[in-house]
Amino acid sequence: MRMTQKQFRISSYTFCPSWLGFLVLIICVPLFIKLGLWQYSKAKLKQEIQTSYNASLDNAALNLPTKLEKLDEWKYKKVKVKGHYETKYQILLDNQVEDSRAGFHVLTPLKIENRADYVLVNRGWVAGGATHTDLPVINTPEEAIDVVGLVWVPSKKIFTLESTVEKSQWNAVWQNMDMERFQKSVTISMLPIVIKLDAKSNAGGFVRNWQLPAEKIATNMGYAYQWFGFAIASIMIFLYTSIKKNKQPT
Repeated sequence: MRMTQKQFRISSYTFCPSWLGFLVLIICVPLFIKLGLWQYSKAKLKQEIQTSYNASLDNAALNLPTKLEKLDEWKYKKVKVKGHYETKYQILLDNQVEDSRAGFHVLTPLKIENRADYVLVNRGWVAGGATHTDLPVINTPEEAIDVVGLVWVPSKKIFTLESTVEKSQWNAVWQNMDMERFQKSVTISMLPIVIKLDAKSNAGGFVRNWQLPAEKIATNMGYAYQWFGFAIASIMIFLYTSIKKNKQPT
């Protein structure tokens, strides 16, 4: 069966879309709109994170509860807790850059006072040695300290080049913060969060210029507008190629 084009006359113009043009239109426009909405939703999520972060800076620190339920509700909340650092299971998070210098984030378990639980505290950034194998010397307070900081819930979506054997062995240097792996690797009871030490805290901290994913809100919005623009452009191209001006009879 042969498919024919539909033609519609409008004054001195004829609307005559091709089947190929129509097919491209119904595929591309919904796809571009979907991609635009995806980027827009990412921007909105990051804006909510930024709002929560800003509110935490202005609010008083909350006491860290005994049980942490609904972890997402604790993201970027300012909390306080007292305890002792336990360096036995301290790790260095690799590939951290500060002012174009490579280094590590220092994550040290804190034994919570009057509790059996521990919580990881990200004490900030330290520079690496002359070579990558030269690990920095980390000074740690021995007395009980008051820790104030923001709650970070490590992502479960982790890409790593480490082999299964490497991941099963204890190593002081980690490529990613894999909380599930950490909890299985240690013999102490760890809470499933990390506290990013407040920049004003004196609890054994280092350089703490914490970066938030919300800082790329404008980038996501730019991508969203770009995809929406492609959708509009597709419609305009379809109309331009489908509308023909009728020839005047001679």
